[in-house]
Amino acid sequence: MSDLPDPTHRPLRSFGRIKARPIKPKQAALFDSLLPRIAVPDPAAGPIDPQALMPGAEGVWLEIGFGGGEHLATQAGRHPDVLMIGCEPFLNGVASVLRHIDEGGLENVRVHADDARAVMTALPDASLDRVMILFPDPWHKVRHNKRRLLQDETAAEIARLLKPGGVVRFVTDWEDYAGWALERLMRTPGLARVPSPTKEGMGDDWTVPWGDHVTTRYEEKRLGDTTPLFMEFRRV
Repeated sequence: MSDLPDPTHRPLRSFGRIKARPIKPKQAALFDSLLPRIAVPDPAAGPIDPQALMPGAEGVWLEIGFGGGEHLATQAGRHPDVLMIGCEPFLNGVASVLRHIDEGGLENVRVHADDARAVMTALPDASLDRVMILFPDPWHKVRHNKRRLLQDETAAEIARLLKPGGVVRFVTDWEDYAGWALERLMRTPGLARVPSPTKEGMGDDWTVPWGDHVTTRYEEKRLGDTTPLFMEFRRV
């Protein structure tokens, strides 16, 4: 396993604002009543054992930047025997996912209300079945590209964390970021691209979502410059 992060050195932030509108009182209360029970242990304190987070879990999925938590909560409801680890530094998003978890009675979700990269560093080799990166901050100005979440180092870390046969899914609605991500994932040792689903009468189509994909309100806003593009890579 790689060394734990140096607490005196933090990587460039790959995300924007931490909080926007005021958090509703009911959601704010969940930060005190629910979050402490389901929070991922502090990664700076030592290695994180997924089996200790949910003994007997049949699989472990990690969503990096879960936004409002719709996708994470829906997948957790569909797969109650899978441990879902969600990381999100945007506090309004954390408040939203806590509401989804509370209302859905979900027992298989663990939340890290901060940068996912610290959790990734603390997880053991070959510990994840799926990594999901859906609509990350595009940082589309060239001078800001260095802040994009998906760098060569991140791709290598994902490959380290995936079990053989495990997959990483990446979705963006920014064409430039799709090319950027494809280039880095393609050159990462241990990762092989999985052909996209196909439309009838057509070949490999990057715009076709996976059969179990969850369309969120954010995705429906179409804030980028292209139709959402879906790519998947498998650990080989």
